[in-house]
Amino acid sequence: MSDHELLIKIAKRDTDAFRDLYRRYSKIVYALVSKIIEDEVLADTIFEEIFVIIWNKANRYDINSQNAYCWIITLARNKAVDAKRRKWNPALLEEYSDDYENYIIIPHLSKQIDPLDLETALNISKNIENAVMRLTEAQQHVIYLGLYFGFTQSEISKNLNIPVQTVNSKIRLALGSLRDNLLHGEA
Repeated sequence: MSDHELLIKIAKRDTDAFRDLYRRYSKIVYALVSKIIEDEVLADTIFEEIFVIIWNKANRYDINSQNAYCWIITLARNKAVDAKRRKWNPALLEEYSDDYENYIIIPHLSKQIDPLDLETALNISKNIENAVMRLTEAQQHVIYLGLYFGFTQSEISKNLNIPVQTVNSKIRLALGSLRDNLLHGEA
């Protein structure tokens, strides 16, 4: 059964589908959460909360997207980054509520991205890793700050002490180089 079909069944409270999705995704979600949150106890808690969110909010998955993998991984990333930011400075973020979770944590995927499944993602992960390693150190750093720290462009600007326009340019160049590395087999 596909990830997409599992999420549809989970939205209907199918515990077998949830068990299957958990078995399929637990290792990759835990690895992502652990990379973002370096505190093992907090990472364990957030990992559990992610699957509670999937169980409770699978009905918010856009079934027309056919992109369950991206929805699950983005949800996990959003939750981990939010937890990390709350640990750093909880006063800067608004109160965690159902509305906050629906707007900030639950992914709202673009209709323009191609569907991706777990098997394909795992098959291309080495190529992506190699493509990232071919970026300059500065390009890797801005992507890392955005992806794993959840920094906005203005936060990256402050962190690196460079103008926001420069950050925007660095990110655009990094993503263009990453795309070129992947498309032209230079990874």
